[in-house]
Amino acid sequence: MKAPSKFRQVVLWVVDSWRLVMNAKYNPLKHIPDPSLQTYFMLVLFTMWSVYFGFVASYYMGWLGYSTVTSIVVHIAVLVPLAFTNAIFLDAERDNAPWLFEWRSQQEQWKFWKNRPSTKGKNIITWDIDREA
Repeated sequence: MKAPSKFRQVVLWVVDSWRLVMNAKYNPLKHIPDPSLQTYFMLVLFTMWSVYFGFVASYYMGWLGYSTVTSIVVHIAVLVPLAFTNAIFLDAERDNAPWLFEWRSQQEQWKFWKNRPSTKGKNIITWDIDREA
């Protein structure tokens, strides 16, 4: 069995990680039907909390060189591409894209192949036909 490409593994990991952390099914933003608006409000909340923790780090913890603006820019530079990638995968899932089905099935097959019982020495039964005949 051939392993999926590293690119596919990384992209699927990014999408699954985003959904694990930012899944709107578990927060009040689930009542907003549009995923792009959910992402917008998550980014607004994220920016608000980044500023708050920047002020806490600067004034109460004594990190005088801490730049709140730089922190916000770096975090947005990371989160916006992740949100964009998630939006692409949401559209592909909604449209039942064959490439996504292929990626997911290949990933599941590889996980099964890697964790199959015969490699762990579990549940292995050898059949001795001479003894049982």
